[in-house]
Amino acid sequence: MSSLPQKLDLALVTRLRQVVAGEVATEAELRALDDEAGGWLRATGAQLRAAEDRLTNLNADPAAPLAEIATEVRRVEALSRERAVGRGEVGEIALDARRELVRLVVTDDAKARFPPGAMPATT
Repeated sequence: MSSLPQKLDLALVTRLRQVVAGEVATEAELRALDDEAGGWLRATGAQLRAAEDRLTNLNADPAAPLAEIATEVRRVEALSRERAVGRGEVGEIALDARRELVRLVVTDDAKARFPPGAMPATT
């Protein structure tokens, strides 16, 4: 497992947390963050499926070295943990970012439809 992708993922999580905490972000940045978070989840899911497939193939081969099987078991366990944490943390933060994006889009749409002073009264 490379440490560089983990650092990139940490940067993504950090920025998502900042935005959810109220730091200013443009609509384009929110869309990019949401896309990155979804991409990270899809990539780790694909890595997990590939490791599980390798493990299945090794398990079906009676001549497969135990060391290779152990390596794949560790890889599957590590990816499963990483994905579970990521789905909880990145997924939750990305959902908050999506909500903020929707709020911004709705607010911008309302401003475009109703110029200042022309907003309908709320009851």
